[in-house]
Amino acid sequence: MRTFTIPAAVIAGALVLGLTACGSEKADAGGGGDKLVVGATPTPAGEVLAYVQKNLAKKAGLDLEVKEFTDYVLPNTALQQGELDANLFQHAPYLKDFNKSKGTTLTAVTEVYLPPLGFYSKKVEDIAKLRDGATVALPNDATNEARALELLASQGVIELKKGAGVNATPKDVVKNPKHLTFKELEAAQLPRSLDDVDVAAVNNNFALDAGLSPKKDAILLESVKDNPYNNVLAVKKGDEDDPRVRKLAKLLTSPEVRKFIEEKYQGSVLPV
Repeated sequence: MRTFTIPAAVIAGALVLGLTACGSEKADAGGGGDKLVVGATPTPAGEVLAYVQKNLAKKAGLDLEVKEFTDYVLPNTALQQGELDANLFQHAPYLKDFNKSKGTTLTAVTEVYLPPLGFYSKKVEDIAKLRDGATVALPNDATNEARALELLASQGVIELKKGAGVNATPKDVVKNPKHLTFKELEAAQLPRSLDDVDVAAVNNNFALDAGLSPKKDAILLESVKDNPYNNVLAVKKGDEDDPRVRKLAKLLTSPEVRKFIEEKYQGSVLPV
């Protein structure tokens, strides 16, 4: 029987190649590797994460990558599919509704800030002075539509069916003294609708993207008091204790990030 000897260098090379391949696969997977890939809408989430990436992450030993999205669906589907490790753009009621309607298993890790939803108009300066039969544009996703209707109800513009809460739709309006017409639009389209409607409820990030100042331009703006719509850092269930996620959560709720939000947005976005 002949004996073949494989040089040690060849064995070592094979091991290195194998480990490199495994490492590459792990780094490319949504939940693996040292890099934390976080999805966000550009404003304010993307800007807050960019501040963390530039000023805080390296010192904390966190390799942070930010991927931007311009809608409210893809950041969650990408997170569920493992293309992201976390995301920042949504509030807890939206997350809960998304899980229920899409069958996803996403969960909140920490609250970060409140981007107050507001009503904007090019035709009136006071929500109480809406004309009879005015057209009101609302976000067409369930939780933000309810949020806008609740804000109108808080000012006595309409009255909602008792208990409608975060599931309210125009069908739950029981009193509409001004005979308002409600127009449901995708949230990203709402700033562009201002030329065509009397008033529109615009989510904070899309207002900022459109050059609107929630604090200065909104004719009606949410208050931070007892507000359930704080935006959260979210992950796929089971990843809450990922050390990278915990590092990011700590940074996002740090005094440095609070100061950045307060100085940059001047009350248009509120740190939690």
